[in-house]
Amino acid sequence: MEAGYEFMQKILVYPVQESMEKLVDLKQAVNQAGVKVRFSSVSRSIVSKPVFRMRQGIIENFLTAAQEMNKKGMIIKIEDAFRTRQMQNPLNRPQKVFDSIMKIILWECEGKIPEPEFIFRRLTVLIATIPKICTHMSGSAIDSTGLSMKTEREIDRGEKYLAMNEKTFMDSPFISKKAKENRYLINEIMQENGFYAYPFEFWHYSCKDAFAQYLSESGNPAIYGPVDLIDDEGKVRTISDSAKPLFSIEQMKEKLDDSLKRLKSK
Repeated sequence: MEAGYEFMQKILVYPVQESMEKLVDLKQAVNQAGVKVRFSSVSRSIVSKPVFRMRQGIIENFLTAAQEMNKKGMIIKIEDAFRTRQMQNPLNRPQKVFDSIMKIILWECEGKIPEPEFIFRRLTVLIATIPKICTHMSGSAIDSTGLSMKTEREIDRGEKYLAMNEKTFMDSPFISKKAKENRYLINEIMQENGFYAYPFEFWHYSCKDAFAQYLSESGNPAIYGPVDLIDDEGKVRTISDSAKPLFSIEQMKEKLDDSLKRLKSK
């Protein structure tokens, strides 16, 4: 977890030369290409339904990756894509998500209740707390599940999407050999098409943003940073205060106290 926080600190200062590319409707692009892709109907935020949009310059990268998965008998299911400030704010996530994070933090701390600052560090790794380090807010990242082409059942990757535990990390030693093989097979397809896996969540992939440029050691600046979606055509506006946290320590402490009460009552 500390390695994840150090990673985020490097992303926080990683250079961005914003391209201002539009956020394209991903469902429409998939339908036009005739590729088999599935989209989740589950809202991950209490303030909005999923926004399945992606930057224009990486649509073809994604479609090619999806086609390659189809050829190998798999379908990629998009769980989440672009997020607004409100959607990304952890305070606007369902209670069960925050409780899951608290469980893994308490497990790490051997049951001791940590200070709010410590929780903030962990949230920074598991749910990005600052726009600059949230590639979903850049429109350059997706969360995914792999499905079998024959049955459309979920492919075993060791854990379910959004499970926050010791199996969440890409190289977790707590998953089976088969699950690890499935993770790496999908990683290979995605990376060949410019999407790099976030090491601390096995479902998250980024392209041409700070995560991808840093992980690929390209030496190039990111061309996608955090933006606001400003109209139905997909035009964007850069977020000027991108290094400012989405919530205060005080707000987080209140959420933390509520979570601990729920966990103790079970």
